[in-house]
Amino acid sequence: MTISVLRTADAWWVKTPTGAARIDTEAATTGALLADRAAIDAARTSQSVPLDSLALVSPVTAPCRVVAQMTNFESHVRDSGMDPKTVPLTFFRKSSASISGPFDDIVKPQHVRFLDYEVEIGLVIGRDIPVGTTLSEADLPGVIAGLVITNDVSARDIQLPQTQFYEAKSYPTFTPTGPELVLLDADELKRFGDLRLRLSVNGSQRQNAIVEGDMLYRPLQALQSLTRFQDLSAGDLVLTGTPAGTALVAPAKAIEMIGSLLPPAVKWKAFFKRQAGNPKYLRDGDIVEAMIGTDDGAIDLGAQRLTVRYR
Repeated sequence: MTISVLRTADAWWVKTPTGAARIDTEAATTGALLADRAAIDAARTSQSVPLDSLALVSPVTAPCRVVAQMTNFESHVRDSGMDPKTVPLTFFRKSSASISGPFDDIVKPQHVRFLDYEVEIGLVIGRDIPVGTTLSEADLPGVIAGLVITNDVSARDIQLPQTQFYEAKSYPTFTPTGPELVLLDADELKRFGDLRLRLSVNGSQRQNAIVEGDMLYRPLQALQSLTRFQDLSAGDLVLTGTPAGTALVAPAKAIEMIGSLLPPAVKWKAFFKRQAGNPKYLRDGDIVEAMIGTDDGAIDLGAQRLTVRYR
């Protein structure tokens, strides 16, 4: 059975059938908590408080590494106007200062015009992995401590013209995380392909997809690639991509061909003029809700509820 870890500003908690029980630990970071597994297990039989009495924050603490896979769902690749057969396994980094809580506001910087959403499964690293480590399927239960809901919020007008992923996805509140860090055993982790990702805006469904048959590069491939060139540490966060349904979609082929003939400044001005009529970009006051879990409820990462605020 999965174990769900929660966090408030001053404590760690474990979810119980009747609420949440406080974990007796000195851990100040996610990595340190994962090393104190005995305290997590002991809390499961402790006295509980009502879950709705807790003001939950992200169960992934900063600073940490935040690494994200690019266009990793076939449906999203096609939405982006690309061929899934030609898409390599690639990554970008996000600032961990962008991590926010599962019920916080998404705050749009004043200069950003086109704010987008991407529900993603976050892998929380369970132990230090030095660069050059060889990983196999059998290593995954120790390497991946658990899963969280994340939202890779994106400023498309910064990202696209500058091909600047780091800035466009790293503003404060651009990585809502949680509410639950769901710790999985080996058998539960094998059900990764059964996870369904869902996101709605103001109650209208935008994204709904199952990992199996849509995700191009699974966690083992991603981690094998990452550890070729960098260390990973306990408590680091790896985002695994989003399915179709984001506000941004590729223009029609004819328009794309015409755009390729224009100077870059003219092309992007025309592109964003068309985007201005797209009602799917996030507006002030929008409510963004995200859920991830298996359809049978055996694995449930909880639900995020975020309000968009224009600065």
